[in-house]
Amino acid sequence: MPSPLSLPRLAWGDPAAERSALLVHGLGSNGALMWRYGTALADAGWRAVAVDLRGHGTAPRALDYTIEAYASDVARTLPEGAGTWDLVLGHSLGAAAATVAAAHLPEWTRRLVLVDPAIMLTDRDRAAVREGLESAFDDSSLDAVTAAHPHWHPQDVELKAQATREASRWAVKQTSEQNAPWDVRAEAARLEVPTHVIAADPAVHSLFTGGLADEVLGNPRITMEVIAGAGHSVHRDRPEQATAALLAALA
Repeated sequence: MPSPLSLPRLAWGDPAAERSALLVHGLGSNGALMWRYGTALADAGWRAVAVDLRGHGTAPRALDYTIEAYASDVARTLPEGAGTWDLVLGHSLGAAAATVAAAHLPEWTRRLVLVDPAIMLTDRDRAAVREGLESAFDDSSLDAVTAAHPHWHPQDVELKAQATREASRWAVKQTSEQNAPWDVRAEAARLEVPTHVIAADPAVHSLFTGGLADEVLGNPRITMEVIAGAGHSVHRDRPEQATAALLAALA
């Protein structure tokens, strides 16, 4: 994999907790926006650590924005004192990067949870994602985020606006352009750790559905559930259901 960057972290929960989780955000987002999962895990006795991916938040900038580069960074992100994560949870791009990292390094984590993972995107999907993010960059105000997502928690609105302002517009564009094709199905098929997919509702908008989901679920280590009424940002659209699904998967 490409040379890694050191990613900035923020954390929830007791540093001495017996179980540790890594939270990996999606494209155009940042680690702080994983707060729903972080607080739920901390309340359940875990130590949860979120990172800003390269080109996002306060993370270093680079030229390489392939999924392999993102995966290299997270694969070399380890719990305090090194060792193995008990859980890695990734959303969208973060889920794709986590999939590649876990396929290459099975000892990196004992379990994966993938939230509406971007396992494969068609050219049309990539164009739609790029268009949506370009619109967000054009107007990252609180009013614009609220208008687009009136049901989101005020903290999600604030953090999404901040994440858009902090992210490199060039890096986000390059992530689309440098990953053609965008396809980590082969890595998903190689996963050896228990993996649970928390998918968005196809009736709203999901990147993981239909034939793609059926193919990926051919790996017997992967299970899946759909959060009714949730779009791609599952934990912001249906936060209580998303965190309940995570905790149930870990039970």
